[in-house]
Amino acid sequence: MKILIQPQKGGNYKLLFVDGRNTRGAGYVDLMETPRGPRPTKYRVKWGGKKEYKHTPSKDLVANLRESDVRMVRSDPKFELFLHDFQVRAGAVSACRMCLLDEKYTPLDDNNTVVFGKGERICLDCGRRELRREVSHLGRLGRDGISHLESLLVQFRNLDRVLATLQPEKLTMEAALFDRLEPHPVMTTSPVEELPLPRQFIDAAGVKQLMPAQQLAVEAGLLFGKDLLVVAATASGKTFIGEMAGIKNYLEGRGRTLFLVPLVALANQKYERFTERYGKFARTGLLTGTSRLNLPETRKVGDRNPQAPIIVGTYEGVDNMIRRGQKMKNIATVVIDEVQMLEDNDRGHRLDGMIARLKYLAPQAQFLYLSATIGSPKVLAKKLDCTLVQYADRPVGLERYLLFVERKQKIPTIKQMTTEEYKRTSSKGYRGQTIIFTNARARCHTIAEALGIRAAAYHAGLTSQERRDVETRFSQGKLMAVVTTAALGAGVDFPASQVIFDALAMGRDWLSVQEFNQMGGRAGRPDFHDLGRVVILAEPGGSYSRENPFTEEEVAIRLLKGEMEEVAPEHDLEKSSEEYVANAVACDGEEADINRINGLMVGSMEPVLPELVAHRLVEKRGTKLVMTPLARVMAEHFIGMERLLEVIRLTGTMEDPVDIIAELESEDLQRETKPSAGKKESRRNGRKR
Repeated sequence: MKILIQPQKGGNYKLLFVDGRNTRGAGYVDLMETPRGPRPTKYRVKWGGKKEYKHTPSKDLVANLRESDVRMVRSDPKFELFLHDFQVRAGAVSACRMCLLDEKYTPLDDNNTVVFGKGERICLDCGRRELRREVSHLGRLGRDGISHLESLLVQFRNLDRVLATLQPEKLTMEAALFDRLEPHPVMTTSPVEELPLPRQFIDAAGVKQLMPAQQLAVEAGLLFGKDLLVVAATASGKTFIGEMAGIKNYLEGRGRTLFLVPLVALANQKYERFTERYGKFARTGLLTGTSRLNLPETRKVGDRNPQAPIIVGTYEGVDNMIRRGQKMKNIATVVIDEVQMLEDNDRGHRLDGMIARLKYLAPQAQFLYLSATIGSPKVLAKKLDCTLVQYADRPVGLERYLLFVERKQKIPTIKQMTTEEYKRTSSKGYRGQTIIFTNARARCHTIAEALGIRAAAYHAGLTSQERRDVETRFSQGKLMAVVTTAALGAGVDFPASQVIFDALAMGRDWLSVQEFNQMGGRAGRPDFHDLGRVVILAEPGGSYSRENPFTEEEVAIRLLKGEMEEVAPEHDLEKSSEEYVANAVACDGEEADINRINGLMVGSMEPVLPELVAHRLVEKRGTKLVMTPLARVMAEHFIGMERLLEVIRLTGTMEDPVDIIAELESEDLQRETKPSAGKKESRRNGRKR
């Protein structure tokens, strides 16, 4: 048996009688001074599960001490003198104080110790209990959040360091570090001069040496017409891959280039880049569709010639031409940037259909698909019938941080982090700048105003001139931060060293793992920075819609740990009907060709032809399908059959177009908040969010 001696503040001593890890009894004893030295008095003890202490003769204590392994929890000269007088040897023991308070014995070693308070060592189990007690005031912290904190406790073995992630005023970035993605040595690449590229292009491009992803693309047959899916990190040079193939094909007489992106802001940036570089020998046209507000300041000034050698456009801007029956002639290269948008719930079916229609209309063209983040790229490459080029290494390291922060503390924390980042200067001479992602335009302005004149809001609600002004000031280092919506995550092309997530939602829906990685990957550029930082500010219990499962801190951990699944969209009846009529326009209604285009799509289609015929939107005449004017409206205006039939119904009961629009918006809102909730939950659970 082992007896643990614990000196108490009142001058008495607590004794714990243990057998292995089991407590057999506990007692208290005082020591009184006598001419012969300190001697025990007022000895009381309890054994087994009894609650009451029983006064016991001191000789029983001496007998127990002589028969047992006596250990001092901490040194006490008075008690040690008493033991010496009775020829009892005592050793030292390192035991968890909190366990001793509960009359339990847990010896401490390097494998089970946690530092707590002013250097005190306690056992890991007590550390977990203290952690749960400390975070209980947050109330809404979910199981995933607590589990994450406990994993940090195991990793750091320092309770105060873990609790700092919940206390912004005591925060150290070291305490909030979730993981680190190390930089990789840059592989040896070829000089551009040595490649089979036209001299005009080499002189205009201004690029001397290939980047690794570009080298791999060249080796995979980029310059010999191979279709490629290129998956590489942000700032790995994917745009230049498209430029090499597109300009080479044009200058060597094979045809024009389509460079397609998801957002107007991104199209404007590409247009300016291509015009500046290649304007002397190849005009660039800009096709971004019609603005909702037909004002001069809302439209980009530029060449809108659809027959230009290089066409930069948004998906919908180019697709609208196809849906109106215009043929895309003399196309040699098609570049689809941000191809992960195939998984977008609202626009994925349109991108899917447009790619299939372009393959039908330009069968000899070289197709290049670009993405920074995509799940199961080998599977997608097979579906797109192309060669996969994948470069996962980052030339710049990336640190990812997770902080649990109450909503009212988010803006002060953002201000502190952006200010500190702006004070840093990289070895390349660039100041640290930050992109802040949030979920709403109004929140963009709230944060930007709180940060001061060196911050600016950036979202689709601004005019093109306002956005260009923000882009220019940021590129010149005059802004320490831009605050933008998650909806622009794919199109914000700022050279930032730090990305902060004020929210993990796009509108009211949680981000997917793919969207999160795409946005976070924008931190750290090889030509600008030495290190990238991604910071998540997760509100415990926070949510943006009652219908969405999980809370913000749970979503944060799922995003950081999550894996992207393969791109396998399923197009419902509404989406399938829209794409079916668009495919019909592209091939002049030939049913065999419609089926061929359908077969080129990545996603699965619903059998919609019987429904279209039943509602007299199309008519079968031999091998052709003749579309009514209403079916052409569906194609040209990007709407499905259900929406069209609802518009027709409302026009029979309402005269004012504004009333019809209001009713449609109301119905959309009801659909989002009721039927879709279960579907979204299933979808997100399936994607390991």
